[in-house]
Amino acid sequence: MLALRFTQKLLTDMKVTPIELGEVNSLFSWHVNILQLRKKHIIFVNDMSRLCLVIDGIRSSQPVILQEKFMTELKEYLQLEGLEKGQIEQYFLEAGEVGIGKTNDRSVLGTLTEMSLYCDGAEFGHTSDLSAWLNKLIYKPIEYQKPIKVFKETLNRRYS
Repeated sequence: MLALRFTQKLLTDMKVTPIELGEVNSLFSWHVNILQLRKKHIIFVNDMSRLCLVIDGIRSSQPVILQEKFMTELKEYLQLEGLEKGQIEQYFLEAGEVGIGKTNDRSVLGTLTEMSLYCDGAEFGHTSDLSAWLNKLIYKPIEYQKPIKVFKETLNRRYS
């Protein structure tokens, strides 16, 4: 299952009732929150690698559109970062259906908050540029590595 773990603020904004997700592999678990720049954005952070994806164009009460846009933009972003199309497809095939639940990891929430602070005042032409910039910074929870490097290495080990 691909677990999207919404913050309370996002659950309220999207008017979604969370389900109990249980144990989900951290590679397939993402913490999600609202990021207010000039307009509303949604920020996703992968639990295992701290890979970040920022998307825009989502209004309140559109959880289905949010899920679809997340999957589409993540595929596009990973291709821009040089991952093989087969590995990306295998990731989504193994992830399966999407489930929306509550946040469950304070460490990931801390990284999400840190990334939100980095975004404050940042000027980027497109959200993929912002995501790429955030994913090239180093973070303590992943032993001072770059999230994109951790995610790529994990997919290479898993699907090669």
